[in-house]
Amino acid sequence: MPVYVVDKPLNLTSHDVVSRARRALQTRQVGHTGTLDPLASGVLVLCVGDSTKLVQFMERDSKDYLAFISLGAATPTLDAEGPVAESAPVPDFSAEQVRSVLSAFVGPQQQVPPQYSALQVGGVRAYAAARAGGQLDLPARAVTIHELTLLGQYADLSTAPHSFAPDADGRWAGSETGLNLSLPPALGDFPTLLVWARVGSGTYLRSLARDVGAALGVPAHLSGLIRTRAGHFGLAQATPLDRLGEAAGLSDLSALSLPIIEAAPELAVQLRQGKRPADARQGRFVVLLGGQLVAVVDGDGERLTVVRAWA
Repeated sequence: MPVYVVDKPLNLTSHDVVSRARRALQTRQVGHTGTLDPLASGVLVLCVGDSTKLVQFMERDSKDYLAFISLGAATPTLDAEGPVAESAPVPDFSAEQVRSVLSAFVGPQQQVPPQYSALQVGGVRAYAAARAGGQLDLPARAVTIHELTLLGQYADLSTAPHSFAPDADGRWAGSETGLNLSLPPALGDFPTLLVWARVGSGTYLRSLARDVGAALGVPAHLSGLIRTRAGHFGLAQATPLDRLGEAAGLSDLSALSLPIIEAAPELAVQLRQGKRPADARQGRFVVLLGGQLVAVVDGDGERLTVVRAWA
């Protein structure tokens, strides 16, 4: 079965999307490669049938986002679900001030996840504890933010652009001729930053919004989020969820960010059986680093497996 790239709409959980995909594609075997919150939209990659085995190799793919960070108001969920729990006046920050703060978040760092998240401590989901009025001690996690670019500062969310297009490098920005993207209703007229972000797996953009506000000295929340890329797949090639049943899907091989071996049949069988071939240069394949993961494809390109190969 193939891989599908879906444009997740607002107000659905990633699990809701999986449930609808199961009905549209008439199979129970559907998995996704990175959760999107209900108030986030954009690229959600679905693996179907035997392709669900690839999820473990795709979850760590980097992802790109358009993030709207509204300053002057904080919420328990750190996003526009609300309600506003704290508010404060917002100084007139210059673009240089904002860029300086954003630059401090680029690189490896420790990030505290949101209380309203699916993380577990002692078998208890953080969001369940939060909804019951409590809080879990969520330890900071190692994440990497590769790039943060300030695209604009606006008086409020309504004056920010809602139409976007990618450049040649896949970075998205406002464009009158681009895709019209939906945002959740604003919680108020709060000054808003529009930021393009490229992040490693496990990064919470809600936490980033909270932390950017703290660095600027004001409460903040994530008032809108669009995922524009996950791994190899961009928003421009995503299928609307209501048209998923008509989509042809993409090949497994196109989904993997791994070196590829086009192996002769004998070599492919040996690798699938976990054997180390005596002659690592037989068949048609590249020289490999010791022990790295590679995708092995039979000569006809129809069968694929992932193995740890040794040069």
